[in-house]
Amino acid sequence: MLSNVLGMVVIIFVINIFYVTLNTVRMILTFKGYRYLAAFVSIFEICIYVLGLGLVLNHLNHIQNLIAYALGFASGVMVGIKIEEKLALGYITVNVITSRLEMDLPELLRNRGYGVTHWTAHGRKGQRLMMEILTPRRNEFDLMDTIKSLDPNAFIVSHEPKNFYGGFWVKSIRKGTKS
Repeated sequence: MLSNVLGMVVIIFVINIFYVTLNTVRMILTFKGYRYLAAFVSIFEICIYVLGLGLVLNHLNHIQNLIAYALGFASGVMVGIKIEEKLALGYITVNVITSRLEMDLPELLRNRGYGVTHWTAHGRKGQRLMMEILTPRRNEFDLMDTIKSLDPNAFIVSHEPKNFYGGFWVKSIRKGTKS
């Protein structure tokens, strides 16, 4: 099958999808602090990389191999991103600013299982309610949808916190019990 031109192109394409997907996942695991799992993934990543690159370098006289390598690389990036979205590792902080002071939005969100810290802030058009909510990343879009349903005009910003210290969540985050 390796002597078959189309077969070679398909093999190079698929190998590079696997390589770049593993590369993307390994980098994300590294950024999220899963060092040992990232190191384990890198074993497979580098074996697949050497295999795919070797096939291309041994057959450089066929431009379609290089094209397959490049297309596999791009496809692997997309697959890796999709896998990372599904894994949704880590936590997200969502900041919400709303003018709905009369509505007890913090309590409504707490009743839905979210931890909310809130305070009164002063904006251009008067008093505002400011809320800060920490939640697992996998809950981010549900939280955003909940906030939008409660106040379609809320200003919402989300970001990933790098470190945690203090607060009621920290013990359960470190133990891995809070979902």
